[in-house]
Amino acid sequence: MADALSVGQLAARAGVRADTVRYYERAGLLPAPQRTTGEHRRYDRRDVDRLLFIRGAQRLGLRLAEIRELLTVRETGVCACEPAEGLLRRHVDEIDAEMTRLAALRSELVGMLTQMPGPNCPDPAPGTWCPPELSEPEGR
Repeated sequence: MADALSVGQLAARAGVRADTVRYYERAGLLPAPQRTTGEHRRYDRRDVDRLLFIRGAQRLGLRLAEIRELLTVRETGVCACEPAEGLLRRHVDEIDAEMTRLAALRSELVGMLTQMPGPNCPDPAPGTWCPPELSEPEGR
């Protein structure tokens, strides 16, 4: 265990907090580590590699369940590229759909902004921008 890392050292190498490492253990993303006689966790280079893989997959938007699937494939010694391709394609599709939704929302907001300074100020649905006592013409 001469090359073994503490939880803090592992966390520092991967750029995460120690409690993140413990969470990944509880979630089944990291295997249970070796322990010292004092019950301190000890990790090795494989754990560093695995944690860096997890962090990289998260940056790509993969969910923990998806990462767990890829880790399972990776543990067999097979490259995880093929299953990762399907996951990444689905995420690209999700991003495209979200971008379409956001573009429509942006268009609607810009349209409202262009009409706001005038008398035809559109109200959001449901409800109004102005309180009822201010939005009704005087004399009613």
